[in-house]
Amino acid sequence: MTALLAGVETGGTRCNLAIGTGPGDLRATESIPTTGPDETIGRITAVLAEHAPIAAIGIGAFGPVDVDPGSETWGRVGNTPKPGWRGADLAGRLAGELGGVPVGFDTDVNAAALGERRWGAGEGLDDLVYLTVGTGIGGGAVAGGRAVRGLGHPEMGHVPIPRDPARDPFRGSCPYHGDCLEGLASGTAMRARWGVGGEELPPEHDAWRLEAEYLAHGIAAIAYVLSPRRVILGGGVMRAPGLLELVRSELERRLAGYVDAPELVRPGLGDRAGVLGALALAEEALALSS
Repeated sequence: MTALLAGVETGGTRCNLAIGTGPGDLRATESIPTTGPDETIGRITAVLAEHAPIAAIGIGAFGPVDVDPGSETWGRVGNTPKPGWRGADLAGRLAGELGGVPVGFDTDVNAAALGERRWGAGEGLDDLVYLTVGTGIGGGAVAGGRAVRGLGHPEMGHVPIPRDPARDPFRGSCPYHGDCLEGLASGTAMRARWGVGGEELPPEHDAWRLEAEYLAHGIAAIAYVLSPRRVILGGGVMRAPGLLELVRSELERRLAGYVDAPELVRPGLGDRAGVLGALALAEEALALSS
């Protein structure tokens, strides 16, 4: 009998759960609101307990989080602005509630990158990046077939971006860095700069050319450092008609033929990349424990 796995994707607004072994074998899925850590972890535990026995859990969490297995705070949420969540022990509490089963733990975007590599637009590739452009911007990377982790985890949304103040006087929405990639090109930044969300801006609006330029700047930096074969672009902002094509064109211009541009594609798993990637983390944790 195939071991039953649990995938948990914690988001700032909602947590997504999947029980099964992959997209072709999902026994149950559920989405619950993200409230305080005690209530949220309790509700996740209750859902997973309905499908016991669970052989392993994978967690893709909003960050920052501690992903270093040798750290005393591994599996905990870090310096997040989300009220009540700083220091929350996601991995430890969920594992303990389910009898100490193996746990795979990473960021939600690293999980999405692993999910896309396992079943989606990155299938068969050992080097890729998943970049989500929504309310914020985050990126996960797979290099040599493994998720990139080190002192911490990738924070691609905070790559510094050159800004022309005469052309774009908006100083950025990031409370830490101002005009980093997230501060200039996230959905939050677009609304702050233009007064409306991207979904309300017509395709011919100047906002989209500027958005494409900033995203191309960020992807160029990622390409120079990680040299991924493919960059998978998800998130609500990237659903804008024509934006992906604008970014492709601008990226080619930015790289200027010095290196080959990575292929830019949409997610193969859509909005399920993170929670399915959490199942891939559970699969990995189970294999390591055996």
